[in-house]
Amino acid sequence: MIKDMRPRIRGLFLVSLIVMSIFTARLVQVQGFQADAYAARAARELRSSATLPAVRGDITDVNGVVLARSVEAVNITVDQTLVGDPTAAAEAIAPLLGLTAPEVALKLTGIRRFAYVAKNVTPQIWDSVKSAILDLNKTRSIEKRVSGFYAEKTFHREYPAGPLAASVLGFVNASGHGGGGIEYALDRSLAGVDGSYIFDSGGGAAIPSANDVLVAAKPGRTIRLTINRDIQWVAQKEIDAQVKASGALSGTAIVMDPQTGAILALASAPGYDPNDVSKTPISLLGIPAVDEVYEPGSTGKVMTLSAALEEKVVTPTTIFNVPYKLKRGDRTFHDDEKHATWQLTTAGILAKSSNVGAIQVGEKMSHATLRNYLSRFGIGQLTGVGLPGETAGLFLPVDKWSQSSARTFAFGQGYSLTAMQATSVFAAVANDGVRVVPTLIAGMSDADGHYTSSAMRPGVRVISAETARTMRLMMEGVVSAGGTAPAAQIVGYRVAGKTGTANRVDNTCSCYRGYTASFIGFAPADKPALVMSVTIQDPKGIHFGGLLGAPIFKKVISFALKSLSIPPTGQAPTPIPLDAQQLAKVSAVTASGSAVKP
Repeated sequence: MIKDMRPRIRGLFLVSLIVMSIFTARLVQVQGFQADAYAARAARELRSSATLPAVRGDITDVNGVVLARSVEAVNITVDQTLVGDPTAAAEAIAPLLGLTAPEVALKLTGIRRFAYVAKNVTPQIWDSVKSAILDLNKTRSIEKRVSGFYAEKTFHREYPAGPLAASVLGFVNASGHGGGGIEYALDRSLAGVDGSYIFDSGGGAAIPSANDVLVAAKPGRTIRLTINRDIQWVAQKEIDAQVKASGALSGTAIVMDPQTGAILALASAPGYDPNDVSKTPISLLGIPAVDEVYEPGSTGKVMTLSAALEEKVVTPTTIFNVPYKLKRGDRTFHDDEKHATWQLTTAGILAKSSNVGAIQVGEKMSHATLRNYLSRFGIGQLTGVGLPGETAGLFLPVDKWSQSSARTFAFGQGYSLTAMQATSVFAAVANDGVRVVPTLIAGMSDADGHYTSSAMRPGVRVISAETARTMRLMMEGVVSAGGTAPAAQIVGYRVAGKTGTANRVDNTCSCYRGYTASFIGFAPADKPALVMSVTIQDPKGIHFGGLLGAPIFKKVISFALKSLSIPPTGQAPTPIPLDAQQLAKVSAVTASGSAVKP
């Protein structure tokens, strides 16, 4: 029997020997040849990392007043497997979070080791949550105590002035990046660079070690805007009020320094509060000043008359016989209100805002010449202001012009622009014929407070300084008693400007429906320091730029002139005759040597 078992025992012994040999070889391999690799793998598995969020830079006005800032906040997280009693925990902390108990209980129930309970709460709320959990556990046995709540440090974007300058500032989206305005345009500069913390861990807890690695977060830059908070506030107040009073669809007001291009105010109505964009319709999150196009109407006549003066095909006192209506090709053009045939000077055509007169002036130039000047004024081009969503507007090449479109272009219809482009046009006239690039950025500061001013970009000469001065004097006639905008007059200051009342394109019907009312002007007229445009879209009832826009201009610019300590003008202008009768009177006075006003 024993003899029969010997082969089987020898087989088992051989198998055991082979197994032991394999095990020994593997042990030698692990301990000898692959020890370093396995040690590194174990170290990696015991290493954890955490992101250290960077503080987003502030956005301030030109005087350093904070308009957007980041404040410390906490994301409350939970290990659902440690909560124990989700219902009791939810009832204890839900009121502190502004949520219902069932909402919170749902976040606490499950087997996830990491889940968000609430985001962007204040450190004070987190302290309250911790206290509530402690109080809850005082009445419970050790086995039934609630735990598993943690704090994740973050930052919350805050806009101290609420809706003020919202379209300029924009907002920060859920991912922590800019979602509009300057927040989007300069997101990379504002965001900074997140840091990291790499540490040893065991059993889910951090283990202090000499191997810990800390990469500090790099704060974002602070952006200083050219916006003046006080002027912005007045502009916002006035445009809000006028949009509501006129039942308009929207409105925009822009105040610019014509010499530097600095935007002192950019207000849009209706606006929104960037502190809570979740309640804002998407349609309000744009920037109407650069993304909403419209036909300028009579403000466009400034470019037509500037071109004609520069080309020397007219003078300010060239007389035109201006009927109420004028037929060209298959179309009949007319002025806004019926009138007998006027004998207007070029200055009178501007002051009376005559469409027919502007057509007659435009006909003294070729189509190519007129288009060239409109292009030099910036029509059909981006302004370069740097805001997201900017459009260049619609502007046909000259080979696409028809006989009728050429006439409409002369009085400001048939092409489209933005409020920013329109403001830039008038700024060029105010700046002795040089069009500068509008800007909203005064400069930036790094984390150490080192400030760097933005470099001014070169301008483009559009018309001569002489033509610009002549146009400014002619535009003073617009705000005179005989013009279309006497409501823009400011006591003690010379004011120049132009009204616009244009047919408005309605995209819902691809037709003209309603009006765009506007007024653009500057002061002091003889040495312009401020340019302001006011645009009202689709007002109900009264729709004239001189009645809707000019009063806003007066209120805002009056405040700005005083706020910036810009002195009143000393010498009154010698007005340019607006019609043949006034011109004859001036000629008679000049011949007699008398000093009598026309």
